[in-house]
Amino acid sequence: MGVAKCTIKGSDYLGAFISATDKYAFFGNDVTKHNEDLICSNLGVRPVFLPAFGTSLVGLFIKANSNGMLLSNLVEERQLQMLKEQDLGINISVLESGLNAVGNNILANDKIAIVNPDFDATAVQSIRDVLGVETIKDELGGFKTVGANNILTNKGLVITNNATDAQKAQVDRITGYNSISTTANTGALSLGLSVVANSNGIVVGDSTTGFELARIMEGLELNE
Repeated sequence: MGVAKCTIKGSDYLGAFISATDKYAFFGNDVTKHNEDLICSNLGVRPVFLPAFGTSLVGLFIKANSNGMLLSNLVEERQLQMLKEQDLGINISVLESGLNAVGNNILANDKIAIVNPDFDATAVQSIRDVLGVETIKDELGGFKTVGANNILTNKGLVITNNATDAQKAQVDRITGYNSISTTANTGALSLGLSVVANSNGIVVGDSTTGFELARIMEGLELNE
């Protein structure tokens, strides 16, 4: 189990730049070798470079699990084909939706996806099919951007500090986890944008306090 802190391009919001599964970490091309090695070693994953969307903020535009990957419809066809040629062994598809910050709007692991309630039925079906999971519309703590504000892995769940007791009880019932509510980066509610995590480890922004890190690790069952 790995635990580390870092910044990317001077930012503590690591989840905006990187998306991870239990097997891969997806990066833009301008990540430093130091950050690549730090994240891959702590998460126990293989790096995959995704020069797409005209930005280094690839964490905003993809959501993946062990079954598949959804990309924003802002991706270019040639970039999509380059990704498919890497033979990652997962379903890869473009999500056709006006909610094109896919990473912000989908919270998923290998069993379930909780998604922005504004997704239409076609988008929800695509999410269900590509990720191969039960898919539920919901919001937490007043945020429809469930991917940006919460963290879900195959071991646990951490939810925004704004979530009510009733919302916590509901999401715990849906996922089967005993979630922990907290912040990251010294008070930030956007947990999903602040942290990169999987079943093997966690990397958080430099400004995340010891208390916040301990709470996140507890929720993700990374204290073993």
